[in-house]
Amino acid sequence: MAKDLMRYDLMAQDALRGVVRQALRKAAGPEGLPGQHHFYITFRTTAPGVDIDPTLLEKYPEEMTIVLEHQFWDLNITETGFEVTLKFSGVPKYLKMPYSAISRFHDPSVGFHLQFEQDSDADDAEIDPASEPQAAAGGKSSPSKSETAKSGDGAQVVSLDSFRKK
Repeated sequence: MAKDLMRYDLMAQDALRGVVRQALRKAAGPEGLPGQHHFYITFRTTAPGVDIDPTLLEKYPEEMTIVLEHQFWDLNITETGFEVTLKFSGVPKYLKMPYSAISRFHDPSVGFHLQFEQDSDADDAEIDPASEPQAAAGGKSSPSKSETAKSGDGAQVVSLDSFRKK
């Protein structure tokens, strides 16, 4: 089998991160999140482009999960990532992240789940340079949410490994 010089794995991840971008755009719209939809977003706190409060980085040095449900403010979506303000223990904190930092996206209201591979090359070799962005916080959600998104409960997990030839 020939070496994949096209890097289909990176293209597929970029396309799936586009799903996250579109979902966040809907949440940032004037109507907010429709119905019972809410998002658990897990991201690498030290990934390039991540900007979080130093106290959060100290508490979550590798990975953090945020919840966007009832209480989030200033959600701004760009082609490269997003920024949002959430409350942690009643204190508002600004977070900014590129989509490439996201490792998991879960909407438990419909059992939708995406899991992204963390390839060190992916941080260096973005497909589209113009398209970049563990504690739970009340996203349009309350700070009492679980600190990690549950991957069981009938969620649909999409792993890119199933598309690769071994």
